[in-house]
Amino acid sequence: MVFRAIAAMAFVPLLAAQTRQSGLTVHEWGTFTSVADEAGDAVRWVSLRPPADLPCFVYHLNSMCVKCNQARVRMETPVLYFYSAQPATASVYVKLPSGVISEWYPQASRTWPAKGQTTYGNEGAIAWDRVEIAPGAPEIFPVTDETSHYYAARETDAAPLRAGAEAEKLLFYRGIADFEVPLHPRFRVDGKLELSNGGELIQFAIVFENRGGKAGYRLLRDLAGTVALDPPALTSAEQPVQEELAAALRAGGLYEKEAAAMIATWRDSWFEEGMRIFYVVPRKEVDRVLPLRIEPTPAAIERVFVGRMEVLSPAMRETIATAMAAGDTATLQRFGRFARPFCDQILHQPGKIRVAAEAARFLARAEPASPPLCRSETAPPVTDQK
Repeated sequence: MVFRAIAAMAFVPLLAAQTRQSGLTVHEWGTFTSVADEAGDAVRWVSLRPPADLPCFVYHLNSMCVKCNQARVRMETPVLYFYSAQPATASVYVKLPSGVISEWYPQASRTWPAKGQTTYGNEGAIAWDRVEIAPGAPEIFPVTDETSHYYAARETDAAPLRAGAEAEKLLFYRGIADFEVPLHPRFRVDGKLELSNGGELIQFAIVFENRGGKAGYRLLRDLAGTVALDPPALTSAEQPVQEELAAALRAGGLYEKEAAAMIATWRDSWFEEGMRIFYVVPRKEVDRVLPLRIEPTPAAIERVFVGRMEVLSPAMRETIATAMAAGDTATLQRFGRFARPFCDQILHQPGKIRVAAEAARFLARAEPASPPLCRSETAPPVTDQK
């Protein structure tokens, strides 16, 4: 496959007419992932592992591991779907204040900062000019020999589209940013988990824990101010959590297949070892931290983002601290890309634990992702979308 580099250039705003395209509907989903410290604030963290698998045809800001930079928020896999009864053309502009767009597909018309720059704090942005939306077109999209969670996002009824010479079912992008998140979770001395919402009303949230393969969750609705609750009893399966999340995504505005595609994309990661809070980010918050402009203006735009906040529970702290002292890297690896920020929290406590040499090497390692080889630029068309 031939890859085209983006020339370093100043960002130029879209010039499409400010008219409303009555036949076009646009839906978007994505995830804002953060890690909480003991006070409940989102910390600047770096992943021990590279980002989740992406196909080789996805474009990157540069050859470095952008997501190895510290930031409070990993903006993971936003995708934009387009629905129209007739062929249409639209231009798309997304801005990420205090961040950078690190990966995307299809190829963008422009990105800012320019390719090769990795600093953030100066409003990263991406633009696709004149995206051609072609309902009913053959669904022939790029694939690779290796599996990827990327492909699950295609399993919707959205119209195929073309940006330049590249066809897809969606517009995909990712990034890192440094904005404040509204949710602040912390454990009190009495063992209760206190959740404070410092922003707009959060209509739906789930506290989920997987400890050694045993899972549990607690459901919250209309979270405003502060609430304290007992940690979830580890007596539930993952399936009810997935059903609750799917219902919340649909209530937020996603179609059924879109909600299912989002959960399929993140199922392995969302329900892995650890404790986390999922919440539907208020739409005003999404629009504030990630402004989106589409021209001509669609008749309807739905944006449903899930906030994911990782929490270091007392039980996890004890497990990780013991593993660090013993150099037990196998146990540390159970916590995946969040092992490093959790270990950092423990090491920064008074009377910090002496880390064995093996654990120190584990924490220092940041393995770059190895992109799979591309087999073909096309995949067989999807014939059953019912």
